[in-house]
Amino acid sequence: MGKLPDFLQSVRLKYVKLGYAYLISRAAVLAITVPLLVAAASEISRLWIEDIIWMLWEHFRYNLLSLSLSSAALAFVATIYATTRPAPVLLMDFACYRPDDDRRCSRERFMRHSRHSGAFNEESLSFQAKILEKCGIGEESYVPRSLTSDPFNKSMEEARFETESVMFGALDELFSRSGVRPKDIGILIVNCSLFNPTPSLSAMIVNHYKMRGNIQSYNLGGMGCSAGVISIDLAKDLLQVHRSTYAIVVSTENITRNWFLGNDRSMLVTNCLFRMGGAAILLSNKRSARRAARYELVHTVRTHKGADDRCFQCVFQQEDENGMVGVSLSRDVMAVAGEALKTNITTLGPLVLPLPEQIMFFFTLVARRFLKIQVRPYIPDFKKAFEHFCIHAGGRGVLDDLQKNLGLTDWHMEPSRMTLYRWGNTSSSSLWYELAYCEAMGRIKRGDRVWQIAFGSGFKCNSAVWRARVTVDGHKVRNAWSEFDVLP
Repeated sequence: MGKLPDFLQSVRLKYVKLGYAYLISRAAVLAITVPLLVAAASEISRLWIEDIIWMLWEHFRYNLLSLSLSSAALAFVATIYATTRPAPVLLMDFACYRPDDDRRCSRERFMRHSRHSGAFNEESLSFQAKILEKCGIGEESYVPRSLTSDPFNKSMEEARFETESVMFGALDELFSRSGVRPKDIGILIVNCSLFNPTPSLSAMIVNHYKMRGNIQSYNLGGMGCSAGVISIDLAKDLLQVHRSTYAIVVSTENITRNWFLGNDRSMLVTNCLFRMGGAAILLSNKRSARRAARYELVHTVRTHKGADDRCFQCVFQQEDENGMVGVSLSRDVMAVAGEALKTNITTLGPLVLPLPEQIMFFFTLVARRFLKIQVRPYIPDFKKAFEHFCIHAGGRGVLDDLQKNLGLTDWHMEPSRMTLYRWGNTSSSSLWYELAYCEAMGRIKRGDRVWQIAFGSGFKCNSAVWRARVTVDGHKVRNAWSEFDVLP
């Protein structure tokens, strides 16, 4: 499938403009109000507080109309500010599902069941063995019971059992740790790309936990491995409308119904990469929740390349020549991923990069594009914008190329590589296993910035930026990584 292109060597100006447009739209109000506030503060600083009080008293003492108008104007401004100011989106807690130990699947066990199924010829079995050897997944990832049964059981009942085990397992832990009751939840968003039964997965959760009748529930399907960030972005928008409430995002994928039992190599890759997993995330906009919040959402940037046919078709669910349904990965997938990443990063850069980095990047771009000067492209150092990187654990090759393109160290890539090694590609939930790793290792300090970036079918690339509100003590953390016998 090739390698990611060196996407930071060529930048389209329109995406730079888009990033600065986001920045300018947020800064416009400050540009107007700050000078006025500075001027007013400068003038007031020349007077004693007694002088200010006396002047106001003399002005309003016999002028009831001025007092009424001033009070009304003040109340109006305060109301407008309170109603238009974006509500902070706070991450209260999150939980990643850890399956039972009997669901662990070594490479040897994987190949034994694949061979015993009788669905694959020798060439396909050899191909899968090579992928397993090179993909970066270790010996302790997890698969659902349907894949280790004899024969494979891809029934709807087994698919429901897998999804319920993951979703309810993560949610049980989340409710237990946070102390929030299911009936306190006002917004519920579930994303699962390839398993969308009726009733929906969100309805399954509402029924299981007997949530309230006016809950705002959403079920996102077919949106690939980047759907977790899309769900966070949707929750962010909903929390601007529904005040003083909690929102839950559940990100998972179903393996049972989407295990490919054919010999098309483009569809066999997903068998080797994807594993069982899921995460539940608790968000809030409550004022009372600010002290207990662990992170605050700073930015979300979404990129969609679906208008291009090549991008749209590079990850495609279809039937093979024998009618077996699978997800095909085209040879263009790495190039398409590189283009989407380039667009997303170029848009995100102006929002997060320090001013010196932006100046160097901007002048280099102008020199190359407009002055036609042959200078080396300046690659911004995103390590100056973020302390932690949670990059979707799609496969070892993708992580290798991203590390090279972004100039990241092995320390920065460790959460993604360890997640791939321990858990495999858990689709949209992989970002949360990576953040859980950072917490378990005691890496998160108050004020640290975390960049989550994921890509998936469509083709989409999405980013979320978080700021830590507390220092996380790794020795006190209890999450999916805590029980492992060996942590590096």
